Amino acid sequence: MTNPLDTLDWLLKKTRSFGADAADAVMFDNLSISTTQRMGKPEGIERSESTAIGLRCLVGKKQAIASTTDTSPEALAELAERASSMAKAAAQDPFCALAPAELYARELPALDLCDAIEPEADWLYAQCKEAEEAAMAVAGITNSEGADASYSRSNITLAIDNGGSLFAQTYASSHFSVSVSVLAGEGTNMERDYDYASVRHRTDLPSSASIGREASRLALARLNPRKPATAQMPVLFDPRVSKSLVGVLAASISGSAIARGASFLKNDMGKALFAPNVQIIDDPHIVRGQGSRPFDGEGVKNGKRTLIENGVLTGWLLDMRSATKLGLPPTGNAARGLSSPPSPSSSNLYMAAGTVSPAELMADIKSGLLVTETFGMGINTITGDYSQGASGFWIESGKIAYPVSELTIAGNLRDMFASLTPANDLSMRYATNAPTVRIASMTVAGA
Repeated sequence: MTNPLDTLDWLLKKTRSFGADAADAVMFDNLSISTTQRMGKPEGIERSESTAIGLRCLVGKKQAIASTTDTSPEALAELAERASSMAKAAAQDPFCALAPAELYARELPALDLCDAIEPEADWLYAQCKEAEEAAMAVAGITNSEGADASYSRSNITLAIDNGGSLFAQTYASSHFSVSVSVLAGEGTNMERDYDYASVRHRTDLPSSASIGREASRLALARLNPRKPATAQMPVLFDPRVSKSLVGVLAASISGSAIARGASFLKNDMGKALFAPNVQIIDDPHIVRGQGSRPFDGEGVKNGKRTLIENGVLTGWLLDMRSATKLGLPPTGNAARGLSSPPSPSSSNLYMAAGTVSPAELMADIKSGLLVTETFGMGINTITGDYSQGASGFWIESGKIAYPVSELTIAGNLRDMFASLTPANDLSMRYATNAPTVRIASMTVAGA
């Protein structure tokens, strides 16, 4: 069986023959190739190809999941028997369920997610060389942590047998990426930064030289950082960091967290969390989008959703299990892996652009901070408490004054969301995106 749809159809029938009431299966065919270079010398090339299948079996209100990388009929038959036996022995789960047939995606949108032309290794090496050479050619750049270029392609197939209701669809996706990381300065006065690009199609990649030059600009700008005094002040988040706030929101409105009561937003449906000019959207159907998908991990039809509309929280991110537990319909936000049940996930998640520029956002700030990097594990989505190590730039009299580092920024997500103002510089570079944002006041701990 070389056709993935035929393979999964055979597997589901075999699973039913072992006593399963319903089952679904996902198959991933993956290819990846990557090259690396450091200080002008190629460091290696890696290529991998793999096929794997994950099978979920339901017997009444019991379920089990098993997976394999062996797609021979004998191995698949063993997989079906093992999953069925595991399900019969599993504990009851009153909320486990497959999506009903009326929710399945029957007509798939044309999302143009796959560039199937595999690049030559020489082309990938050339991108590494171009990025690193452009970075190292900038005065003040003294070392390189290396450049890499990669290509990956996946075929994703999902099939469902829900006791007579059938679903079977497949789609392909690809990614090209180029990155480089360099150091500026000498001795103990050295700073590192990076830049990268990741796109679906080769023709959408910016020039590798431009990636190298941007990495150098960012590294040089960080030289000679200072450590300001501790104070309350306005804080701006650069887009590389502000997208993490959108990600924290997604984690806090995940159906699994809401169903457990493990979110500081569990009672906030229909309430204003942000200012009226803030919109946060999840859209799985952006053409060539980094997080695009034509259906969710349970075969459910998906589509564009405004999660924050005019500042108001309008809905959760739900898969079938969390939706069933909450007594709500699923939202088409399930993600599926090989060896675990589906769980809620965003797709192309972004905060819509505001109407003012980043320069205008900081124009009235006497003393403040622009954060360009955060680190640490100090975000608590149960309480909303936020504390992160940070570095970036000091704002003085409405202008960028000098780099700063070794800071801690702290606040509460509820207060941060309520006082957030977005700039107009949204760029859809990632699966989760946001423009520069301003938080009215946070504690910045420095010297």
